[in-house]
Amino acid sequence: MAAAVKVYGMPLSSCTARVLTCLIEKGVEYELITLNLAVGEHKQPSFLAKQPFGQIPVLEDGDLTLFESRAIAKYVAYKYKDQGTDLLRHENPKESAVVVVWTEVESQQYNPPISSLVYELLIKGMYGMTTDQAVVDAQSEKLGKVLDVYEARLTENKYLAGNFYSLADQNHIPYTYFLMKTPAASLINSRPHVKAWWEDISSRPSFQKVLANANA
Repeated sequence: MAAAVKVYGMPLSSCTARVLTCLIEKGVEYELITLNLAVGEHKQPSFLAKQPFGQIPVLEDGDLTLFESRAIAKYVAYKYKDQGTDLLRHENPKESAVVVVWTEVESQQYNPPISSLVYELLIKGMYGMTTDQAVVDAQSEKLGKVLDVYEARLTENKYLAGNFYSLADQNHIPYTYFLMKTPAASLINSRPHVKAWWEDISSRPSFQKVLANANA
């Protein structure tokens, strides 16, 4: 029997991995339909009908079609709130509100510099392009300032929203995984509480399963 939930994407694209990690964390069966971006499958009319911007991932759940990985993850966490890890702290309004705050921090403060660094230090090299060191320096400074805030936060709490793992932590995993493959990993490793947090969240079985499936 086919899984009711279908995900269109690539196993280790950062945004697809964000969705897959959430599905596994919540114990949701899914089918991954891998798209070949190199030949432009994400720009074909059949896919653009699902995602008008031609980006991955897309989730189909019955007659519902969603795009934008953070929105998908939040939907999955809410729909399946009574199974798997409670990623939204839905029974505690105060804790839930703090989760929302830190998911916004990831999206608005953390993601812009880290995604730029991963592009410059990792993606460009894969396509034979030259790294722009000025961009690397500027974005490293920006991310460092964000991580200083994280270091202070994680001195007081095990996780970003409190002493519980949540969607706020989980949304950080894919891009940080790729950052750790670059010299900019020092931004994480030089901050002991951030480093400990990263080692904790990246070792969770959900993300490890995403990695194992991608390398199978």
